This record gives sequence, C-alpha cells and structure tokens, in this order.
Amino acid sequence: MSATRILPDLAVISAFIFDVDGVLTDGTLLALNSGEQARAFHIRDGYAIRHALRQGYRVAVISGREEEGVRKRLESLDVRDIFLGVDDKMKIFNTYINTYRLDPAHIAYMGDDVPDVEVMRRCAVAACPADAAADVRAISNYAAALPGGHGAARELIEAVLRHQQKW
Repeated sequence: MSATRILPDLAVISAFIFDVDGVLTDGTLLALNSGEQARAFHIRDGYAIRHALRQGYRVAVISGREEEGVRKRLESLDVRDIFLGVDDKMKIFNTYINTYRLDPAHIAYMGDDVPDVEVMRRCAVAACPADAAADVRAISNYAAALPGGHGAARELIEAVLRHQQKW
C-alpha cells in the first residue's frame, strides 16, 4: 500500500526557487583541462524561467557551488536573484523571503538532494526531479516526470502557469 500524498495548491504560487546541480543540470560536471567545470542546461528550462519572469513571478536560484558560467547562464535568462557558493541554504532562503516579503506558502522550491530538504519543507510546493535522491523524493509533494537537467524545471513552471492560466 502506498502513502497518500496531498497535492500542492498550484494556484497560490508566485515565486520559484531552484537548485542548480541535479535540477537545472543533470548533475554531470565536465572537468576541462583548463580547470573549469562545465555543465549543460536544458534550453526548455531556460525558456520557462524567462517566461515565468515575464509573467511577473519571482525566480531565484540557490546553489552550493560557485561557478561564473552558471551565473552568466542565469543572468542571460534575466534571473537577478542568484545565490551561488551557499553553505547554508536556509539562511539565504530566510534572507531572500524577508528582503522581498515573500510568504513561503506561495513559493515552489525544486531541489534534488539532502542540502535542499530543510528549505523544501518550508515551501508550499516541495518539488523534485524524477531522479532526485530518495530523501528528497520522500518529502516532495510534486515530483516531475523528467529528470534534472532534462526539463524538470520547465515541467514545474509550466504546471503552475497552466493552472493559473498564464502559459
């Protein structure tokens, strides 16, 4: 017998927060001879992020890793709330919601691994890609059909915006 999950209320979402590695990318790091570590982002995730911003949603990224290429990619999508190299995601989350006076009951957070769990538990929608770690899948109330880096973020954004008739 499987546990019954209560589906989140997508109608109240006005902000999205995403992790990077394992959510906006598939978690693969390419170690280049130059020392840089390259990642691949899915173009459809980028389209959805930009569309959400243009529809008036807040979009933020909180990631444990600091890479200039990631920052440049997010800035090219017009994301302004970019927090990279973060050790304490909960501290950054609290600062972010206090700065913009956001109610966690109106936030969808998509994470894929243990460092995301504490913040996910505070948000209305605790979302994860299909290939998220077991601990994250266990607390998620929205699980994408797609894996991280392959459209999972787009899937979440599109579900919310379609529900709110903004897609």
